Amino acid sequence: MHGVVCRGKTVPLEMYKMIARNSLFMRALPDVHVDAILSQATWRHFERGETLFMQEDSADAIHIVLDGWVKLYRMTRGGTEAVVSVFTRGESFGEAVALRKLPYPVSGEAATNCEVMHIPTNVMLQLVKQDPEVALSILSSTFTHLHGLVTQLEQLKAKTAPQRVAEFLLALCDGTSEDCTIQLPYDKVLIAGRLGMKPESLSRAFSRLGTYGVRIDKSSAIISDVQRLRDYARDDG
Repeated sequence: MHGVVCRGKTVPLEMYKMIARNSLFMRALPDVHVDAILSQATWRHFERGETLFMQEDSADAIHIVLDGWVKLYRMTRGGTEAVVSVFTRGESFGEAVALRKLPYPVSGEAATNCEVMHIPTNVMLQLVKQDPEVALSILSSTFTHLHGLVTQLEQLKAKTAPQRVAEFLLALCDGTSEDCTIQLPYDKVLIAGRLGMKPESLSRAFSRLGTYGVRIDKSSAIISDVQRLRDYARDDG
C-alpha cells in the first residue's frame, strides 16, 4: 500500500510514517525499534464524532494522531461530558493503560475528521521485555501527559476564564508578537469543555478579550496585538 485516502485525497504512506517518527512517543524510543513498530502498526480514518473506544473497553493499543483532533472524555454521574484532553498531529495517548492491560478510564472520540495510528499492546510488551530502554521511553511519554494535566489544573485554579481562552488562542499562533489570524481547530462547545467552562462562559470570555484586540469571526480568531494578549494572559494580578 503506497497511500492512505484522507479527505478525498491519497496521502503517501511515507508521510504518515514520518509524522509518527517525529511524534514525542516515537522520538523517545531507541531508533533500532522504530521500523519494527511501524511495520506492525495500523492506520485508520475516523469521521468527526466517531468513537475510537469507550470508557472501560480493554486497552489493546497505543494511539498516535496523524492528522486532525481526538478528544478524551469521561461521563459524570450527572450524565454530562467532562473533557479530559484533546490531542492533535504527532501526539500520543493510551501508553500507561495499554501496557498494563487496564480498561480505558476515558472514552475517545474524533473531534474532527482524523487519522490515527494504532500500535498493538503486545508489540510494545514484547519490546519492553527485550530492551528496558523501551520502558523508560514509555515512562517519559507518560510523564509528559501528567505534566500537561498539572498545567491544565494550574490554569483552572489560577487563571480567569478569559485568560484561559487567551492562552488557548496564543498556543495556536505562530509565535509572532504582532497580529495573528487563526482558524479555531474544532467547535466552540469542545473548546469550552477543554478549558473547563460552559459554552455561554466561553462566549463571554471572547467578548471580554475584545478589549485586548481579539475578534471572533465565525470559526476564526483575529488577534490584532499578540504581545498585548500574551501580557494579559500572564498577568497574575
